[in-house]
Amino acid sequence: MATRLVQINMKARDDFALGGFWAQALGWEISSEGPGVTNLEPEGFVYPDPVAVCVDLIVSSEPKTVKNRVHVDLATTSAAHQAQVVARLTDLGATVADVGQGDVPWTVMADPEGNEFCVLDPRPLYQDTGPIAAVVVDCADPRAMARFWSAATDWTVHEVTDQSARLRSAKGVGPYLEFVSTPDVKSGWNRVHLDVRPYPGDDPEAEATRLRSLGATPIDLGQDVPWRVLADPEGNEFCLLTPS
Repeated sequence: MATRLVQINMKARDDFALGGFWAQALGWEISSEGPGVTNLEPEGFVYPDPVAVCVDLIVSSEPKTVKNRVHVDLATTSAAHQAQVVARLTDLGATVADVGQGDVPWTVMADPEGNEFCVLDPRPLYQDTGPIAAVVVDCADPRAMARFWSAATDWTVHEVTDQSARLRSAKGVGPYLEFVSTPDVKSGWNRVHLDVRPYPGDDPEAEATRLRSLGATPIDLGQDVPWRVLADPEGNEFCLLTPS
């Protein structure tokens, strides 16, 4: 049994407006499955497919107060392309951000609601990932996180050190999932989190039990919803969706 990383869930004060920004940033299509929800997928995408990790924006009145522990890195193909992407995103409402990164070759930015993301310098590793090069998670122990998430999903570990770990779908397509060591301590609920989904025919209750055996903990929101909310070994919330 295994799950698939299928989407990023991002809280937003205005899901439609923020969804419009990210749709233009990624060159993806925008739709909505209901009030307060905006969905982003590549054009012609047949969900779910590891070639892309989709984005769901969910309306929330809770303010953003701390740096997000989950963010996306955007891929570029050349120094000129990187500069063009930064300029285009600035025109769309993003701002250059300082999170203490110092002098680095990538550009840290924030979307119109303050969610941090990076526009990477061109790197051969990310030339076939699509617009999202990587989904990045701040953590205390990249090795432990790599063990959990590689066992929890069908993603393969490509590199792991004390400072970072990198996973990718076993099919070798789509963005990477990266864990980066940081001294920052998790504070409150993550405004951006991961959603995983079992394969068709799998028993979601059995999958939830398996994830708990790997170190996940269940979270009871007191809501009658078809998905299950859990937290990974470092307390990062994620949703186990129904099989599809």
